[in-house]
Amino acid sequence: MRSKQTFSISFFVRKKKNQPEKALLYTRITINGRSREISLKREVLTDRWNTSGSRMMGSNIESQQINRKVDDVRSKLYQSYDDLKKENQIITIDALKNRFLGNDIKNITLIELLNYHQCKMEKVLKYGTLKNYSTTKKYLIEFLKVELRIDDIYLKQIDYKFILNFEGFLRVKPGLHNNGVMKHMERFKKLMRLALDLDWIDKNPAARFRLNFKSVDMIYLSKSDLKSIEETTFETEKLNLVKDIFLFACYTGLAYVDVKTLTKDHLKIGIDGKKWIFKRRVKTNTPIRIPLLKQADLILQKYSNHIKILDSDILLPVYSNQKINSYLKEIAAELNINKRLSFHAARHTFATTVTLSNGVPIETVSKLLGHHNITTTQIYARVIDSKVSSDIDSLREKLNQL
Repeated sequence: MRSKQTFSISFFVRKKKNQPEKALLYTRITINGRSREISLKREVLTDRWNTSGSRMMGSNIESQQINRKVDDVRSKLYQSYDDLKKENQIITIDALKNRFLGNDIKNITLIELLNYHQCKMEKVLKYGTLKNYSTTKKYLIEFLKVELRIDDIYLKQIDYKFILNFEGFLRVKPGLHNNGVMKHMERFKKLMRLALDLDWIDKNPAARFRLNFKSVDMIYLSKSDLKSIEETTFETEKLNLVKDIFLFACYTGLAYVDVKTLTKDHLKIGIDGKKWIFKRRVKTNTPIRIPLLKQADLILQKYSNHIKILDSDILLPVYSNQKINSYLKEIAAELNINKRLSFHAARHTFATTVTLSNGVPIETVSKLLGHHNITTTQIYARVIDSKVSSDIDSLREKLNQL
């Protein structure tokens, strides 16, 4: 049977060698006869210290401040002892001292976790993913300051209420819709799971939070939309350039960053003796091999001597994603394409209108897109199925009128 643990706290002063009229204030913690001293980094007048009462004598401001410090330290030491007990920790003199001083892993803060993740993942995650985590970090820091009016919080203090309040904080952010909020909450859940894996928390309060993504309509060009863009020559050079870069993505299925980083080294002669693109997706590092369709090859030839890429290995002069998306909105408006056009719609168009609708097997499309799992590609197949269903409904109506 384990013997009862003894625990005591005392305060004392130690005279300064060169100034015996002054002394430094210490606390002594004792557990089962073993003691540790901790300097409180306070200087007191030796003759005003009451040893038996562990208090400063007198009612001046200095005495009041020292006495408050003594009370505060005593309270925090007892709290640290109780916390260790509740956590079923083995309470040793060193464990208590470290808990009191904040040197143990139980006192890691949220900001420390965010900084740790940023440092460790800098060479692991892609630039875009890191940028997204930075935005989540920014919102978390803003939430602490604006809503909780604190600069930081211990991980062990984060509870389910904190998580719900953070979600509520995000939901009133201008321009941040449900799925955007859920993306930030998803990253926060991953951060808290990391804290659990590192043994910085005993229980993950974010584990119970359920992500609720809402399905959104997939934006892609129909055959007529695609033809309309291809056959239009715009008045400005910038719109014609954006049109061509966008069409190149429509006929290759490449994401924006993969088009932007496309170089001459990525062009190879494939097994059929024709031009292919051999590349790794920037986002996932997945290898992709894409036979170059005539429409895409003509665009490469058109810009082979463009001034912006003349002295480089880059194949296409690509604007920033933000600028391209802005110009695509102008193109959609000018051609009366009633869709929220963005560069990513090109990848969707390749999967649906260019390949699946023309009978390319889903397994082939999955490889062309660089998907790890064919279930991801099946999303596009469902879009095609809904189009088939819609067309058949129209056919039924026409047949019923005969």
